Amino acid sequence: MTDLLKSMERVEPNPAIPPLRPGDTVRVHVRIIEGDRERVQPFQGTVMRIRGGGINTTFTVRRIASHGIGVERTFLLHSPRLEKIEVLRHAHARRAQLYYLRGRRGKAARLREKRVQSQE
Repeated sequence: MTDLLKSMERVEPNPAIPPLRPGDTVRVHVRIIEGDRERVQPFQGTVMRIRGGGINTTFTVRRIASHGIGVERTFLLHSPRLEKIEVLRHAHARRAQLYYLRGRRGKAARLREKRVQSQE
């Protein structure tokens, strides 16, 4: 039994999943199955939190849908349903869970972008 648990703890990193941090703006490509058809649907938003460890790691992405309604969706990081994840921008976040973004609208919900330092 312990061998089974140890094998579950070791997770091979998926090359289609880059390292994520709270505050990143990401585009998650999810495989959706509708009846006998399968398609890929992108979900773009801000990473609100990353929770758990090992194979049980989840992350929550929040986006603003039409009419200003916030939509949050939680994904399993090592799920076979994830086609790929694109990190569009990194933001400066001083917290691990960005729940305060739920109460903000418009420009107040922006996060300051991290500056890339040149290697000169």
